[in-house]
Amino acid sequence: MNILVGSLNPVKIESVKTAFSKYFDNITVKGINVKSNVPNQPINKQTFEGAKNRCLELINNSKVNSLIIDYYVGIEGGISELHGIWFSYGCVCIASNDNKFSFGTSPLFMLPNFVVERLLKGEELGSVMDELYDHKNSKQNLGAIGFLTKGVMNRTELYTSGVITALIPFINEWNEGIII
Repeated sequence: MNILVGSLNPVKIESVKTAFSKYFDNITVKGINVKSNVPNQPINKQTFEGAKNRCLELINNSKVNSLIIDYYVGIEGGISELHGIWFSYGCVCIASNDNKFSFGTSPLFMLPNFVVERLLKGEELGSVMDELYDHKNSKQNLGAIGFLTKGVMNRTELYTSGVITALIPFINEWNEGIII
């Protein structure tokens, strides 16, 4: 089974490998850099749009390069406001080679207001966390979730759960992914 991930970020690639290997044998996961066509710090519905756009870019890339792919995976980290509270999470869009799409998300986690204020001004969560915790490139390892949980959960674990939830239509007999 060939799976293409819309990113070169090792966290995203490993999340896809971990999740898919729970359900399928003999998987090959490859990442390629594609555009999400949303801001670097997606807000609200932009997070879902970014994940979907990554899938669509992967599909187009596969057609142009005559690649044989079974599943395409777009992962986009973003923030959303629910009930007056700002949360961070990863949105996952999975497309199958028969043009069915599914979405899932990682668990949501609250962000402190002083971080949200900076994000709403256009800064990216990874950069803000790197500055606050004197770290470099945290989005390719611990991520904000790693800092805020004091290392109990990392970004790979967070995104793996999102990939698992996006796989639900594909691992059940009803397989009713949406057509985009």
